[in-house]
Amino acid sequence: MELKQISVFLENRAGQLSAITQKLSQAHIDLRALNIAETADYGLLRLIVNDTDAAVQVLQQAGCIVTTTRVLAVAVPDTPGGLNTLLEILTEQHINVHYMYSIFGHVDSLAYMILQLDDIDTAAAVLAEKGIQIAQPKALGIH
Repeated sequence: MELKQISVFLENRAGQLSAITQKLSQAHIDLRALNIAETADYGLLRLIVNDTDAAVQVLQQAGCIVTTTRVLAVAVPDTPGGLNTLLEILTEQHINVHYMYSIFGHVDSLAYMILQLDDIDTAAAVLAEKGIQIAQPKALGIH
């Protein structure tokens, strides 16, 4: 099942990330995954949280530039080659991975990856057909 990822544009200066995590903490929003990409001038913070709508509202009220993006969360065996198996399936189907990052923690010896793909619907169907578990939001503590 797809998830909504939150992206926040940040100035590349000390304290920006802390200010955001403080606002989310005060609103009782729990982080499930986090990724930061940066350039010399700005950063891009990508978040998966337990309550996307509330987080977006909090961040917009704080004056942040916020967007949401459809992403897919999939289970990957936490063993050597586990991720490669997933990537080979996507490659065979000519599905491009734009970026990916992992979710905090493990469940039942599985790591979970967040994927932003060319075609999320096709990827979800193909991966499920090949026995790759598509993560359900509830199982990840997301509502």
